[in-house]
Amino acid sequence: MSKKKINVAIIGATGYTGLDLIYLLSAHPRVNIKYLCARKNQGKKVSFFDKRIKKNLPKISSSRNIIWSEIDLVYLSLPNGEAQNIIKKLYYKYKHLKFIDLSADFRITNPLKYKENYKKKHKAVSLIKDSIYSISEFVQNDIRKYRIVANPGCYPTSIQLPLIPLIKKNLINFKNIIIDSKSGYSGAGKNLEKKFTHKNLYNSTFAYNPKKHRHIVEIDQEIKKLTSKNINFSFNPHILPTFRGILSSIYVDLKRKVSAKKIQKTLNKYYKKDFFVKVLKINTNLGSGNVLYSNNCEISICETRLKNRIVIFCAIDNLIKGASGQAIQNMNLLFRFNKKLGLK
Repeated sequence: MSKKKINVAIIGATGYTGLDLIYLLSAHPRVNIKYLCARKNQGKKVSFFDKRIKKNLPKISSSRNIIWSEIDLVYLSLPNGEAQNIIKKLYYKYKHLKFIDLSADFRITNPLKYKENYKKKHKAVSLIKDSIYSISEFVQNDIRKYRIVANPGCYPTSIQLPLIPLIKKNLINFKNIIIDSKSGYSGAGKNLEKKFTHKNLYNSTFAYNPKKHRHIVEIDQEIKKLTSKNINFSFNPHILPTFRGILSSIYVDLKRKVSAKKIQKTLNKYYKKDFFVKVLKINTNLGSGNVLYSNNCEISICETRLKNRIVIFCAIDNLIKGASGQAIQNMNLLFRFNKKLGLK
C-alpha cells in the first residue's frame, strides 16, 4: 500500500471544531496540511488560537488563495449554508477533489426540510444525491463511492450509535422513546452568547427547543433510512456549564422476553470490531469524563425500577467523535487508511 500523503485544506479553521481538526490532523502521518482558511485573522499563525498546535503550519489565509488542483480533500467547518456554495462551484470542475462537510448542508436529503429547519434555501440540491451521511461505524466501505461526505451532528451521533443496532434487531418498542441529551456549550460555537441569552449562561444548565430542535429531522431521517422503521421519540436537549462533552440518556421499553443483558450483548457484538465504541458492563454509571479529548464513544445499559424499561447512556466528546474526530475517521475510510490513524 502506498504511503503517499494527501494534501488537505481546512476552511473555517479558527472555530472550535476547526482547531480540534487541525490539532489532530497535524499529527496524522498521511496528511499534509496545505491551507488553513478563515475570513478573519488572515496572516496569523494558528498557534495564536490554540497553543496545543506546535507544528509549523501555513498561516491563516483566504480560501481564494487555494490552488485546487493540488488539493485531494477539503474540510468545510463553516456556518450552515456556506459549504454548499463552495462545493457547487468546485464539484464538477475538480473531479479528483473530495469534500467533508461538518455543517448541516448535506445531512438532510429533503431540501424542503432543510429550508424548514435551517431557514435557508438549499443552493446545491442536485448534489445531495451525490453525498453520503456518514456515521463512520455505519457506512464502512460505502463511503468510497462518494466525493461529498456529510459529517453528522454531535447529538445525532450520540443517539444513533446506541439506538440503531437495537432497532434493526427489533429488540425495543418503537413508541415512547425519550431522549434526554446534555452538551457542553462549545456545541453552540463561538457565537454562543448570540444564540443563548439566559441568565448566568456559563454557570447554569439550560433546557431548550424540545419541539423543533434542528437535529430531530436528522435523527428521524437516518433511523428510517437505516431501519425502515417508524419511530416515535421525543428529544430534549440541554446546554451544560462545561465546555465540551455530551451525555445522552435514552429511555426505551423492551420487547417481551428481552432483557437488559441481551441489549448489552447485542451492542457488544455489533461493535466488536469497532475500535472507538466501547460497550460497558451492565448498570455501569457513566459520565462524559472518560471520553473527553478522544474519538471514543462509551455506552452503558442500565436497568430502572420499571421492569421493562431501561436507560441507555451514551457519552462522546461533541467536538471530536461528534465533529472533528469523526471527520478524520471518515477521511481514513475514504482514502483507505487505517481507521485508527491519527485518532488513537
